[in-house]
This record gives sequence, structure tokens and C-alpha cells, in this order.
Amino acid sequence: MKNRQRGISFIGILFIGGVLAFTGVIAAQVFPTLVEFQAISKAAQKASEGNTVPEVRQIFDKAGAIDDMKSIAGKDLVISKDGDKVIVSFAYNKEIHIGGPAYLLLKYTGRSK
Repeated sequence: MKNRQRGISFIGILFIGGVLAFTGVIAAQVFPTLVEFQAISKAAQKASEGNTVPEVRQIFDKAGAIDDMKSIAGKDLVISKDGDKVIVSFAYNKEIHIGGPAYLLLKYTGRSK
């Protein structure tokens, strides 16, 4: 009776390890952009409490200075009114270099509630 061995080969382990390492590196680069997006969303919500366009931009820029936001500034906001409510919208792109000519493009959009 000859039993056949089962399991993963050394090459399989190397391949799986490489895929996991690549995924970990990409996740480590994407995570700070998600944290920044949350800070921008929070700042847009806070800025919507302003009454005039310059005031909204100033509130957003102050919050951006505190949270160290570099992807977007007050001048990039789209400010509108819905009845008596001020709506602050934003959109920006973030590129993450993967290697050679390859980039990961993340498109972030949001608005105040």
C-alpha cells in the first residue's frame, strides 16, 4: 500500500507568501488614504456649519491644518445650498505607485450630510 502524500510544495509556499506580502504592502499604503478620507469627510461636515462660502472654506482649511490633510484644500470644495442647509461636496484622486509603470488609482468623493 502506497500512500500518496498531500500538502503544499515549497514553491507553493513561496507563491502564497509572495501574494500575501504584496497584498500587505498595498494595504499598508491604502490605509493612510482611508484615514485621510475620513478626516476630510469630518472636516466637510464641520465646514457645512458656515454661512458664507469664504467662511466654509476657512473652517475646512483650519480643520485640514489640524488633521494634516494634503490631498484637498478649501479652494477645491464645491459649496451649494439645499434650502437653508449648506452642502459641501468634494472629490479627489489618490495615486499609489505599485512598481514600474503600474499605479493604483483611488477616487474619493463625498459630501456633507
